[in-house]
Amino acid sequence: MTLLAALLSCLALLGWLYLGFFHGRFWQILVAEPAPLLNAWPSVDIIVPARNEAKALPHSLPSLLAQDYPGTWRVILVDDHSADGTSAVAQKIATEKNLSELLMVISAPALPPEWSGKLAAMQAGVAQSAADYVLFTDADIEHPQDGLRKLVMRAEDNKLDLTSLMVKLHCASMAEKFLVPAFVFFFAMLYPFRRANNPQSRVTAAAGGVMLVRRSMLDAIGGLASIKSALIDDCTLAKAIKDKGGCIEITLARTTKSLRVYPRIKDIWRMVARTAYTQLRHSRWLLAGTVIGMGILFLLPPLMPLTGWPLASEAALGAWLTMFLLYLPMVRFYDLPFYYALFLPFAALIYIAATIDSARLYWQGKGGQWKGRSQA
Repeated sequence: MTLLAALLSCLALLGWLYLGFFHGRFWQILVAEPAPLLNAWPSVDIIVPARNEAKALPHSLPSLLAQDYPGTWRVILVDDHSADGTSAVAQKIATEKNLSELLMVISAPALPPEWSGKLAAMQAGVAQSAADYVLFTDADIEHPQDGLRKLVMRAEDNKLDLTSLMVKLHCASMAEKFLVPAFVFFFAMLYPFRRANNPQSRVTAAAGGVMLVRRSMLDAIGGLASIKSALIDDCTLAKAIKDKGGCIEITLARTTKSLRVYPRIKDIWRMVARTAYTQLRHSRWLLAGTVIGMGILFLLPPLMPLTGWPLASEAALGAWLTMFLLYLPMVRFYDLPFYYALFLPFAALIYIAATIDSARLYWQGKGGQWKGRSQA
């Protein structure tokens, strides 16, 4: 038993050393560098799929209507069968600000066969657009006034076909402080941003909250119809574009912020459980491997020192220290005290359990639950 414990602890340490030195520097905070001003500004349509977002729109929609973009642009809000007056709220906001000419509100058609709900709403917006770029953004995101301008400058300067931002998530409740930075850390570990941004790498990633897409490339991949059934639509779109030879970029955002609040652990649990098993391609083997692998990497290091076995304890403490150091930049990015980095194993335990629950929901025919829809 002591030999097995020592081997597993050494395996955890080696795993963290590999992640630290050979996994695309995923743990380093990557934000977009400023791009130069343009001589000519392409046209942009901002497409906002909105399903029961009446509470979020008074905070998010004004930030979109206040963009200082020098070119031609507008907002197309697609009401995705809302039951809370989303369309009326959007139109009222635009009218009160005397910006009705910048907003088009349309209703999503009946959900077509084989389409996921959000993608069908996005497609309804695309069908109304003839702009050079489309910016897909969620209805619960607050944008800085120069957000659109900086995205387009970045896309034009670097010839990007997909420019994506992992927005800064809400991080105020105790549940959010323990679990939100960990969510972004795990995402970056799964999809190292620098590798995703490298045209020579097969890694692809995008964050669905903010995705600026060149229209010519969107048409080249067959439009959203080519990914119509995808539950994880952002990463699927990124893969389709990169497979077509397009250039993609994903970075972290400091000033583009999510308004969605997760006051309790179960709220974050549901977010993870919605898509985790889909990410594992509904494979029981991948599920088992993920649970075992995360157990060794995240749970074993803080537990093994309790045994008092010398070699196992020392290797485990080394793994925990490395884990702490790699997670610390993300903790600081979210303006939290350094000691929150010690609790990554706790967050990992929650995410492991939520991943298992995601599989359970799928097996029960309840996978992909989102606002009354089951899409997996």
